[in-house]
Amino acid sequence: MRSGAGVSGGNPASAPAVPNASTADWIAVAAGALGALLATLDISITNSALPQIQGQIGAAGTEGTWISTGYLMSEIVIIPLAAWLTRVFGLRRFLMWNAILFTAFSMMCGLSHSLAAMVIGRIGQGFAGGAMIPTAQTIIRTRLPRHQMPIGMSAFGLIVLLGPLLGPVVGGWLTENADWRWCFFLNLPISVALVTLLYLGLKPERANLQAFVKADWLGIAGLAIGLSSLTVVLEEGQRERWFESPTIAWLSLLSAAGILMMVVGQFTAKTPIVRLRLLLNKNYASVILIVSTVGAGLYGVSYLLPQFLATIAGYNAEQAGSIMLLSGLPAFLMMPILPRMLGKFDSRWLVITGLLCFFGSCMLDISLTTQSVGHDFIGSQILRGFGQILAMMPLNQASMAAVATHEAGDAAGLYNMARNLGGSVGLALLGTLIDRRNTYHDAVIRESVSANSAIGQEHISSSAAGFLAQHGDMAHAKLQAMAQMAGEIARQAAVITFSETFFVLGIALLLCVPLAFLLKQPGAGTPVSSGH
Repeated sequence: MRSGAGVSGGNPASAPAVPNASTADWIAVAAGALGALLATLDISITNSALPQIQGQIGAAGTEGTWISTGYLMSEIVIIPLAAWLTRVFGLRRFLMWNAILFTAFSMMCGLSHSLAAMVIGRIGQGFAGGAMIPTAQTIIRTRLPRHQMPIGMSAFGLIVLLGPLLGPVVGGWLTENADWRWCFFLNLPISVALVTLLYLGLKPERANLQAFVKADWLGIAGLAIGLSSLTVVLEEGQRERWFESPTIAWLSLLSAAGILMMVVGQFTAKTPIVRLRLLLNKNYASVILIVSTVGAGLYGVSYLLPQFLATIAGYNAEQAGSIMLLSGLPAFLMMPILPRMLGKFDSRWLVITGLLCFFGSCMLDISLTTQSVGHDFIGSQILRGFGQILAMMPLNQASMAAVATHEAGDAAGLYNMARNLGGSVGLALLGTLIDRRNTYHDAVIRESVSANSAIGQEHISSSAAGFLAQHGDMAHAKLQAMAQMAGEIARQAAVITFSETFFVLGIALLLCVPLAFLLKQPGAGTPVSSGH
């Protein structure tokens, strides 16, 4: 039994044996994991299908980016609200309604014939799906005993890693072999299984409407305004030339005002909607800083590698996806032994090992050339996979171990928000870096290889001769040769920029190593604090 026995004389042998989780507990964990997989998969499932979706719904130019931005914007808002909404409605009711709404909005996306309908559907998906990510972590923290928690946290971490990796592959395959609408229709059978597991694994709880009425509404309004505006600024800023755009400038002011409202709520509300005071715990704060940077690394590589393979190597979405999936192999290989490693080894050294592997993988990709193709990334992708799994798994566990049980929901919300926000910030910074360095390298190469230089003249002459042999028009042949040289300069500039970006990512991850020493591994058999 869990209670009724005391510890006499401080002798560990006299402590009561902690029972294993019940079948219902594991069903609840499976339900949480499936919900998290559904949500993380849909973050990126539309990436491969975006050109086809834009063509069929009439989205021009960069309008299609709202299909991804809408999802991310709503998801990052709901994640920190999930703990409060769980307390208001009860975990089972809240998650079952989220699964049903997620399915309904998925069907709306699949049946869309306009950009407005698609974006509304994606925003709804983000609200419903985002809530399923931190609640999965909360279920593991509250339903599993300490000695079985590494198994649950490993499963959760595996899903968080594989969801964004599988998304483009599944989306690309469905688009190539069926129709892009199946990217959304696929969610129907998965959601049916999810609702069944939730019904069987979770007990009904009475709604607490008092918590709804007495909520920190200033903080809720600030969070919704601040994070949604910030996400749009980070996602769209580079395309809109940052503060040259009045829209971005106004959204930045809205974001600052929203965050200020949230901070004021920390002091005026009895129970703040986001418990930023958790960050005063140095162990938890170090987890948040590391996971933000690792999130930037995960999202950054998920953007950089497909871009390189598409623009330089000429790969299609399916081919690029197969290279991306290589980083998921170590997760599957380590899944059987990882829970034992989490219980046996100091989490600090596991995280440091993971960060160093991730750093090493980035360093392997700093010598790219215009001839680099998919197989040149095999080594770095495998090493990156080990780095991701070794860094993220202990961080998942450390984030929960650093707080009391009653704070698990709030801690999970902050943790997942930090990972996603870190990814958005990372992508915004990478976008700016790529744009500016690409322009710089293009200008430098053009200056050194101009049409008047010996190298430039030699290249244009040899290329023009080849084109002349094809159609016999010398003037046209020279124009073709100059266009070819301009294209080659642009490719060379892009390759140098990609290499530099991988280097910057690697350095950012390396700088997180000292923070890992602040993590604290709970001792074996340490009881979970109730927080009372």
